[in-house]
Amino acid sequence: MTNFSVHTIETASDDSQPLLEASKQAYGFVPNLHAVMAESPALLEAYKTVADIFDNKTNLSTTEQQIIAMTNNRLNGCTYCMAAHTSIMQAGKVPEDVITSLRDGTAIADPKLEALRLFAEKVNLQRGWLEDGDIEELLAAGYTKQTVFDVIVGTAYKVLSNYTNHIASTPLDRGFAKNEWTPEA
Repeated sequence: MTNFSVHTIETASDDSQPLLEASKQAYGFVPNLHAVMAESPALLEAYKTVADIFDNKTNLSTTEQQIIAMTNNRLNGCTYCMAAHTSIMQAGKVPEDVITSLRDGTAIADPKLEALRLFAEKVNLQRGWLEDGDIEELLAAGYTKQTVFDVIVGTAYKVLSNYTNHIASTPLDRGFAKNEWTPEA
């Protein structure tokens, strides 16, 4: 098995160091995901850029963004991201019932949010090969055509992190350990 480094700011390449410094400024520590991604400055920059775009340039609320992220995390079996995003949702005051539904892959009580969860699930499972009815259901729930494409942004964001964590077996940060998650068999 190939082992990947969990870099520190000091061990990272010159191109990754400022990106890790920015992570430390933003979070108060360098998340292990970023430290692993630092092996490839291109990956780390791409991840941080897409995350920023998803967080700040979509028309989605924090809860809606997390529904997309967590649905992908669960379907992709990413234990690191499930724990990390659970912590993010708790800090962002996402309702506990929504968090539980996302971790378990069960229906969200709010019909609009459930429509978004189901749509994000279809985008992931069907690899974007949607039927008109899939899109119409999302639109009927009160979302827009922009939302269709914003879900793709969120899915791409999670591919970057989920696949990195699978390949590198990224160790869970201590701060996320209380929200450890294991996929169903």
